[in-house]
Amino acid sequence: FIIKAVIAALKEHPSLNSSLETDEAEHEEIILKKYYNIGVAVDTDEGLMVPVVKGADRKSIIEIAKEVFDLAEKARSRQINLGDLRGGTFTITNYGSIGGLYGTPIINYPEAAILGLGRMRDEVVAVNGKPEIRKIMHLTLTFDHRILDGAEAARFMNKLISYLEDPDSLLVEM
Repeated sequence: FIIKAVIAALKEHPSLNSSLETDEAEHEEIILKKYYNIGVAVDTDEGLMVPVVKGADRKSIIEIAKEVFDLAEKARSRQINLGDLRGGTFTITNYGSIGGLYGTPIINYPEAAILGLGRMRDEVVAVNGKPEIRKIMHLTLTFDHRILDGAEAARFMNKLISYLEDPDSLLVEM
């Protein structure tokens, strides 16, 4: 579900689904990707690997979930193909899966950004001026300032959060 929400937000903020290409003369050009190959960081005994769900925008939530599971198993068992680790346009890392709340992920070059997911937990928040217990998951976005600025990154995060808070709006958008 998070991957689908990320893709919907990327479609509205394409600079986060891009790369900065440099030629031999050191000229830089921002390349906006028209495809959505989402890298998913996987913790393995050999260290972090980032398999890529290619064409994720054309897959259902169930297809994405199965592919992420299969790719993660291949990575952990060291049976993954090199091609499955290449071609990402945006990466998601979930340090929350092992209890982390906050992190500062490093961009998976040559991508423009990476999203970090903290552990979801119950927290007291103010809702209409009254304290309520809600599920909260802290999100972190690291991005390349040569490609986009903080205002664009914040707009992307606001859109992503709106999709995560109201999944029905995501289904209507797609």
